[in-house]
Amino acid sequence: MNGLLLEDLPVQVTGESCSLDHYLVQPDETMDGSIRAAREKLGTQAVVLGHHYQRDEVIRFADFTGDSYKLAKAAAQTDAKYLIFCGVHFMAETADILGRPWQQVILPDLNAGCSMADMAEIGQVEDCWESLERLRVTAGDGILPLTYMNSAADIKAFCGERGGLVCTSSSAREAFEWAFQRAGKILFLPDQHLGRNTAFALGIALNEMVVWDPYQLNGGVEPERLRAARVILWKGHCSVHQRFLPEHVDRVRREEPGMQVLVHPECRWEVCQKADALGSTERIIELIEKAPEGSSFAVGTEIHLVNRLARQFAPRGKRVITLDESGCLCTTMYRISPQHLAWTLENLVDGRVVNRIQVDSERKRWARVALNRMLEIKH
Repeated sequence: MNGLLLEDLPVQVTGESCSLDHYLVQPDETMDGSIRAAREKLGTQAVVLGHHYQRDEVIRFADFTGDSYKLAKAAAQTDAKYLIFCGVHFMAETADILGRPWQQVILPDLNAGCSMADMAEIGQVEDCWESLERLRVTAGDGILPLTYMNSAADIKAFCGERGGLVCTSSSAREAFEWAFQRAGKILFLPDQHLGRNTAFALGIALNEMVVWDPYQLNGGVEPERLRAARVILWKGHCSVHQRFLPEHVDRVRREEPGMQVLVHPECRWEVCQKADALGSTERIIELIEKAPEGSSFAVGTEIHLVNRLARQFAPRGKRVITLDESGCLCTTMYRISPQHLAWTLENLVDGRVVNRIQVDSERKRWARVALNRMLEIKH
């Protein structure tokens, strides 16, 4: 087996070993040699997972690239002991939930969170559920909680324990259909835009949806409206995708005749209605991949992915630009740097696991229930 036998080394779990501060003052390009050398020493015992929105300086070292769920599944199917997730916190949690008992998940920077996931805290969600029960919103045909993959482990567990499930952007429609076969209402967490776009595509009118604001009494919605609504949307959003506006689509239509507009369903409803197609990051890539030579696309998603697609498809005669000329990067995803990756890997070489992400057994059990329900509806 190539690499060190790390199980024979003493393992210390810490977040401050090998002086991270020393790494952070070094230029990006000076980390390449350290990363390659550490990866060679570690061999197959460690895999690096790179989310689509990662900066190029990091993702080029990834063994697997993709969206959060694809990466978590891929990692769990390897024999690697250490799963280094270059993404954000909820993604690392999902990898730990799906991973095998002996696998350890590492997040190179613990400050790499997700603003959308942080908009739904478990205490707020539990308060919401209690309010819905008190107001008898859950009476009659009942209500099921569904959560987007972009949520904390305790939110996934909350949904699993109450009969709900997790969905990705590509499986949201099937999740809604599944839920409506079992209940009259859905509480959708934490992204209001994905929930609204999905429900509308199923024929649910906008006036049959309400937005629950966790900072207002009864979510800021009259009890009668809550009881009449078919979908209760949590007031959350992606800070990147919410920046795209209908005016951006109008500009492309005006200045780039014939260009197709592709947007992520985390974008506003008004933007999605004007787009030619919407889909997950994987779906967007697939649409561009299958398009004929000479096609052109304005893409409404994170700028690192858009720029990477532009370089990838230019030699094949396809043009890709961002929907918003100013572009927008995911600032929390951007926190993962070559310095963090080098620090993480070199600590592993020295027998130390830094920034390990672990989900406790009870939350992991119910989160797995919610994820397994998602897998059942996709087959």
